[in-house]
Amino acid sequence: MRIVLGHGASGTAASMDRHVAGLRARGFDAEAIDLPKRKAEDAVAAWDTHIPDPADVVAGGHSYGGRVASLSAAARTYRALVLFSYPLHRPGAPETAEARTAHWPSIRCPVLLLSGDADPFARIAVLRERVRVLPDARLVTYPGVGHGLTPVLDAALDEVATFLRALDG
Repeated sequence: MRIVLGHGASGTAASMDRHVAGLRARGFDAEAIDLPKRKAEDAVAAWDTHIPDPADVVAGGHSYGGRVASLSAAARTYRALVLFSYPLHRPGAPETAEARTAHWPSIRCPVLLLSGDADPFARIAVLRERVRVLPDARLVTYPGVGHGLTPVLDAALDEVATFLRALDG
């Protein structure tokens, strides 16, 4: 199983180095890719080009990268989807959450979402509500953590490892 991660809107593949190294240390084949910096819907083609055969790939990423991966997963079948700090809505605009998750019911693979409960891009009550539209999802939250899981990254990567091992068990 190969894990491919996308970066946040202001990052690059290099900004995902700790995620990649942490997943590799846990025994997984992980990599991060550079995404074009534009609207997430417009970056899906670049994502899909990098992953011609998604069947044994776990797609995901941080924030923008996770959104791009989830948009791809609505049209393709990945082994699983791992979303770190999904950008559910713009800060202060939770009413945009439904539009940013309109594609979620089309995702057919298992999904793991990891989010801080103080993330301004994902009001936690709204995220809990929206996760219900995913056919097969698990949400893990971290108290007091904002947008970016750096303070709890090791714990989050342990959750990812447990989730991925359960796929084969």
